[in-house]
Amino acid sequence: MPALSQDLIDELDAFLIELNHAAAGEILPRFRGDHGMVHKEGRWSFDPVTEADKGAERAIRKLVSERYPHHGFIGEEYGEDRPDADFVWVLDPVDGTRAFIAGLPLWTTLIGLRFEGRPVLGSIGQSYLDEIYIGHAGGSRLIRGGETTPLKVRPCLKLTDAIIATTDPEMCFTGAELGAWTQVRAAARLARLGCDAYAYAMVAAGTMDMVIEAGLQAWDIEAAIPLIEGAGGLVTDWRGQPVGQQGGQIAIAGDRACLDEALVALRRSAA
Repeated sequence: MPALSQDLIDELDAFLIELNHAAAGEILPRFRGDHGMVHKEGRWSFDPVTEADKGAERAIRKLVSERYPHHGFIGEEYGEDRPDADFVWVLDPVDGTRAFIAGLPLWTTLIGLRFEGRPVLGSIGQSYLDEIYIGHAGGSRLIRGGETTPLKVRPCLKLTDAIIATTDPEMCFTGAELGAWTQVRAAARLARLGCDAYAYAMVAAGTMDMVIEAGLQAWDIEAAIPLIEGAGGLVTDWRGQPVGQQGGQIAIAGDRACLDEALVALRRSAA
């Protein structure tokens, strides 16, 4: 069984930056250009996928396989390969494909790494803005324009002071879930919609306070867990428990007090 030493964490952290650059090489030429969008058959009436999604995931998998052939994968576009390996990369190459095809720079590249089933390293990359938000238990940081800035969540003791977000309440929430979101939104100071995982990065950066989502897959959330926790924040399900490996109903917050207020409403609709 491999050990997760500090030297190995540093090595994988540096490699994660390489993976972000490789993904950007596939994505940026297609942003606001010929992205080759098609509709995937699935749970949504419109569920787009582009050549940027596919090309970026292929590029990430290729580099990982060359460097660490014993590692596994769970990816949105190309499924699972050795998902029970000690190290598993969890990939969403373009989270926010709807924003991507609309030309909005709110999409991100999510790259997470599990070790023995637990998320230990993750990044949220927005390559059009030249931003990589990256984190692990040792801390989180923003890499932008060659400069590195530590990330820290901000205090928010009351939900009435909070800036919160979700992607699309009408699309993502069931009837009961929508009621819970509506209650939390009514209490919050400000709510923003349509930011996808970029909102997660803003919680880590201390500009937003909470993100509430439902119906997530593992690749939608796992990259964010080490980043948020490394910045001093929390990621739980709607019961306030640790997030499992299947995604589901998720609450991300910078402050425990604010999260606890929101969970009063969210628990009533927890799966």
